[in-house]
Amino acid sequence: MPQFLYTAMDSNGKERRGKIDSPTEEQAAAALKKQDLYPTSIKPVKAVKTAPSQKTAAKGKKKKGGALSMTIGTPVIKRKQLTLFTRQLAILLDAGLPLIRSLKTLERQSRDPIVKLIIGETAETVESGSTFSESLAKNPKSFDRLFLNMIRAGEAAGAMETILNRLANFMESSARIAGKVKSALIYPIVVLVVAGGVTAGLMVFIVPNFTKIFDDLLKGEPLPAITQWVMNASEVMKNDALTVIGIIVGIIIAIKLICKTKQGKYVFDWIKYNMPLFGPIIAKTAISRFARTLGTLMASGVGVLGALNIVRETAGNDVVANAVGKVHDAVKEGEGIAPPLGATKIFPEMVVSMIEVGEETGKLPDMLEKIADTYEEEVNNAVGALTSLIEPLMIVGLAVIVGTIVVALFLPLTKIIEKMS
Repeated sequence: MPQFLYTAMDSNGKERRGKIDSPTEEQAAAALKKQDLYPTSIKPVKAVKTAPSQKTAAKGKKKKGGALSMTIGTPVIKRKQLTLFTRQLAILLDAGLPLIRSLKTLERQSRDPIVKLIIGETAETVESGSTFSESLAKNPKSFDRLFLNMIRAGEAAGAMETILNRLANFMESSARIAGKVKSALIYPIVVLVVAGGVTAGLMVFIVPNFTKIFDDLLKGEPLPAITQWVMNASEVMKNDALTVIGIIVGIIIAIKLICKTKQGKYVFDWIKYNMPLFGPIIAKTAISRFARTLGTLMASGVGVLGALNIVRETAGNDVVANAVGKVHDAVKEGEGIAPPLGATKIFPEMVVSMIEVGEETGKLPDMLEKIADTYEEEVNNAVGALTSLIEPLMIVGLAVIVGTIVVALFLPLTKIIEKMS
């Protein structure tokens, strides 16, 4: 007997999906109505569209609504677009729209071809009978384990709108704190580039002219040590520029290759975590991310061990990831979170104490959210302080570099003036 996939609304207004055996579509609709289900979609099983993974694996093309979207490789939704999609989907579900209709509405409104493609495929997979989390799991590069586990928790608890709102809040907070850190790095990078350009211009175009003047007027007399050093550096930069650039590129490539190894990445992450000026900001960012992720997962109904596993994978820093791994192993043996967390010596005592209080009172997710808010505010303050500190340091550094070159060029001039007099 033919099978039909149906989407229907029950007497409480909730959406139901499943399969039904019936000779015809009309009889299937009648059978559903006898069960107090009101069908909104009935399709024969043979008419179900090919799975999205098969369609995208061929050529990465999709023709829909007369428009052809082309993608190279695996399509991936950018983080900013994913945050917007999550927030909009939460709003639509809060308004009472069914999931499939909400997805199709977002697909129709999206202007990004990749977002349109992935949302459309997700809607089709859900419509064919899969759960929302199963549909999202077909695009693992767009929806990470954190996202998928929270969606599964929302499906199990029947609170998808709440989970999506928490996810959107989490991603917005993460984007906000990442933006703060990037803003702290942009200014010194720009100043360093300008300083490097000014120094290179002086050494390549100005200093060689003085070299000729000194050779003509001093007739082989020895130059001051600082002047000779600047002249030698200028000679290297002018005649061996490609070699210098090659060495710099080689060092960068070597660092990248070392960072791809487990030990190398851990060493560089440890250096970043403990370096002066930027180290405290990186550490506070990592603590805020740890607390926000763990608190969001536990508040959404994800188990402690599963949440710790996800936090370890999404930490973004191997030093923190290793510490969370040790905490996971200790919790697996029956311990609480606070004692092994304190034993790692990575997290401040205040964080450990607040987590311990949260465990004792049974309000650990709320306490983790407070920790995340506190450290996010500390990151904001640290970034402001760092920016105000870096500005004079960079100005002094640039003045020292340019001043050294100027002094080196003017010292021989005193000898020339004395000789002429």
